[in-house]
Amino acid sequence: MARVLITGMSGAGKSTLLRELARRGHRTVDTDYDGWTDGSGSPWDEARMSRLLADHDDVVVSGTTDNQGVFYDSFEHVVLLTVPVEVLLERVALRTDNPYGRTADDQEEIRRLTTEVEPLLRQTADVELDGRHPVGALADAVEAL
Repeated sequence: MARVLITGMSGAGKSTLLRELARRGHRTVDTDYDGWTDGSGSPWDEARMSRLLADHDDVVVSGTTDNQGVFYDSFEHVVLLTVPVEVLLERVALRTDNPYGRTADDQEEIRRLTTEVEPLLRQTADVELDGRHPVGALADAVEAL
């Protein structure tokens, strides 16, 4: 597989898709964890991301941050994973591995970011996938790129 970025709003299914791709044997990096940023919505550590992309031509990276566009030229594919905002809110309220999205303030921020940021992601993505599809089908689509 090539270098692929999977981006989208919180709750779109990025981490779930990444776990399936890892299960299938692909090298994956979820930038929400392991110090890739200094907090939710923070920029990626650019030096670290540059090293990752220089060292691996077969990696799937997941995340959404202000400076991801700096790295678009290093990815063969940018995949936008989307679901309706109501689905985002339901998913973040029910997940157990990440507290973001449970408060009314978080949910209002998700609504705002979906309106403001998702259209920008759509303009720069090569592929848009519907995150309501089964994770296996989504992984198949990413592998087919």
